[in-house]
Amino acid sequence: MRKLIKLAFGLVGVLLLLAIGWLAGRSGIGSVIDPATLPPAERAFAERMRNVTMVGSFTVDGREARTPRSDRYEIASVEKVGENSWRFNAKMDCCGVAGQSGIPIVVPMHFVGDTPVITMTDTSLPGIGTFTVRLFFYGDRYAGTWQHGPVGGQMSGRIERTGSSPASAPMGTAAPEGAAVSPSKP
Repeated sequence: MRKLIKLAFGLVGVLLLLAIGWLAGRSGIGSVIDPATLPPAERAFAERMRNVTMVGSFTVDGREARTPRSDRYEIASVEKVGENSWRFNAKMDCCGVAGQSGIPIVVPMHFVGDTPVITMTDTSLPGIGTFTVRLFFYGDRYAGTWQHGPVGGQMSGRIERTGSSPASAPMGTAAPEGAAVSPSKP
């Protein structure tokens, strides 16, 4: 009987470790795809989103007569962590999380040519809530729509460099095929 109990606890422990590993892999914690292996548009986006601040505003449907509310996202870096998963290492001033120290947010993102588009559908962001978002980046701007439960609207703004980031080409444009994208200095 004791051996059966030990075996049961051992199996539960193994299953727990597997579950933790699966969750870590699913959320993109710790696994970063080497930027040198990324296609030029993806590599350029990751480099250009280092040490930037997204400064903009958002509207709430049904309240169009009101002044749009401001939001701010300080982005330390953006890293590809899966086939279509990208981690934004960010501080946010929106969604009730003002002043949060850097938090990693893994979102689904696809590239339409040289334009990255966040494509979240009922995606849960731990500690924040569940969102549906379509947000594209081009040049030094971003724009899109958002939905959080019954409340939704539009958001847009500009991307400002806050540190030393490559600025040789406008954001949203791919580096020429075969061109190296030099890493930015921390």
